[in-house]
Amino acid sequence: MGKARIKCERIDQKMNKEMTSKFFEALTDLEKEKNIGSDILIEKIKSGIEKAIKKDYPYCENIRVDIDPVTGKLDIRILKEVMDVMYVDDPDNEIFLDEAKVYDPNIKVGDMVEIPLDPAKFGRVAAQNAKQSIKHDIKDFERARLIEQYHDKEHECVSATVQKVEPATQNAILTIDKNEVYLVRNEQIPGETLKAGDIIKVYVVGIANPDRKPSIKISRTHRELVKRLFELEVPEIADGTVEVKAISRVAGARSKIAVYSKDPNVDAVGACIGPRKSRITSVVNELKGEKIDVINWCEDPAQFIAKALAPAEVINVVLSEDEGVRECRVTVPDNQLSLAIGNKGQNAKLAAGLTGYKIDIVSESSAKAEAADDEN
Repeated sequence: MGKARIKCERIDQKMNKEMTSKFFEALTDLEKEKNIGSDILIEKIKSGIEKAIKKDYPYCENIRVDIDPVTGKLDIRILKEVMDVMYVDDPDNEIFLDEAKVYDPNIKVGDMVEIPLDPAKFGRVAAQNAKQSIKHDIKDFERARLIEQYHDKEHECVSATVQKVEPATQNAILTIDKNEVYLVRNEQIPGETLKAGDIIKVYVVGIANPDRKPSIKISRTHRELVKRLFELEVPEIADGTVEVKAISRVAGARSKIAVYSKDPNVDAVGACIGPRKSRITSVVNELKGEKIDVINWCEDPAQFIAKALAPAEVINVVLSEDEGVRECRVTVPDNQLSLAIGNKGQNAKLAAGLTGYKIDIVSESSAKAEAADDEN
């Protein structure tokens, strides 16, 4: 019996010597890599090891896994109740007294004897199961943490640091709160060149695949980024005095933003532009020189459409609605036609996006000619 006990102790010592140092090195690396607290990580690993032991000991009801990074202790045992009969009814959870004394000479009937697991018996398969289970649990934790961390950031503007730009795809890898996030090329502002070390503002569109492998979707082209940037620069928008009613954007080229003041003493457009254009300049600089038109919102659709077509002058606006489609016909001076339409139709497109109307723009001479034809 004494020789058996010594053999058991040697197995226990061998397990700790061979596994402990490497195990805790890996634990420290994992803690740094995944940015997970050691207490949480240890609980996940204990759970993974317990699941793996269950593969080899499916009917064992008592498993104990102790992990102490301070003392460097890794202890894996199963527990069985000591019986005083020759034959036990449940050998997976019960043990005869004489056999139990191999592990503890002072053990008594009714006690629970702790049996250290031999790594050889634990086996390669069990170790692999532990690894897979731990990996799965950590992924679950990372997914839950990522969703929780970014839940309050959805639809907000946040600062991000460019870590790397992939040469082949031009996709950028950013860090936000120590998490790596992809900013794909088509979500970057056309014409901008990002480089490592740049600190930029991005709009958090949302969380993709929350139930599987979640990822944070961010954008520099989203129209809401313009609104959030103005909120950061304009106190009157942040406190609710000035309200952003509508935004239309062609990223990298031009944006139009319609604002309304709830206080008659506050000029909504002036508040957005700021002293010496300081506020709007900050937004333009963040958007890499994108032009921004700020106009006053008004309830009258015709007046609003006329304002939306600025800087072009508008003679009149005729509204119509056909099968739920809101349309309008806008007449402008002959010398303002190209300005109203804009380069490649950009101004008209932005005005349509801002107002929600399909806009047909005609020159004053064309409108008069059509009217004359109708009279004839």
